[in-house]
Amino acid sequence: MTKYSTDGLELNFTVSKDLASADIETKKDDFNEYAPVLGNSFTGFKEALAFKESRGNYFTVNTLGYLGKYQFGAETLKMIGVYNPQVFLQSPKLQEKAFLANTSRNKWILRKDIKRFVGKQIAGVKITESGILAAAHLAGPGSVKKFLRSYGKTNFSDAYGTTIRYYMKKFSGYDTSSIEANKKAKARV
Repeated sequence: MTKYSTDGLELNFTVSKDLASADIETKKDDFNEYAPVLGNSFTGFKEALAFKESRGNYFTVNTLGYLGKYQFGAETLKMIGVYNPQVFLQSPKLQEKAFLANTSRNKWILRKDIKRFVGKQIAGVKITESGILAAAHLAGPGSVKKFLRSYGKTNFSDAYGTTIRYYMKKFSGYDTSSIEANKKAKARV
């Protein structure tokens, strides 16, 4: 620390400490008024996942034909009771219900793996329920089971190169306890 010194520097500040902190408080209050803090809540989870999938755009279709804010494939939609992709794409309300239904269905399929693996380290990632559910959204629950049961040796990646391991890590630590596991979950408006 002896190499660093303020000797010889002219340190002349004209802003009082009280004024500076009052200004910061105003800016902080303004920010909170317009930008909600979602943190690790379930809403934070689904919005972070939506941003990764589509930048939160309900009306987008990617180069592989995946639809909407959460980028659903046609076959997944059929499993949760949605048979008209065009109606789905034009209905934000249906897309939100589809996300809840699919997450609920995945939680039921992965319930034993959630109980067995949450809290463990696999492939350098601490396993959490939200990480498992996010990875299931990306790759399907069967691929997540293979990843977990192989202790990371089987690591699916999608057509864009995104892996189960990446989703497990990126979306870990969110509170998904409000999602009820439901084998027969359907999206209905």
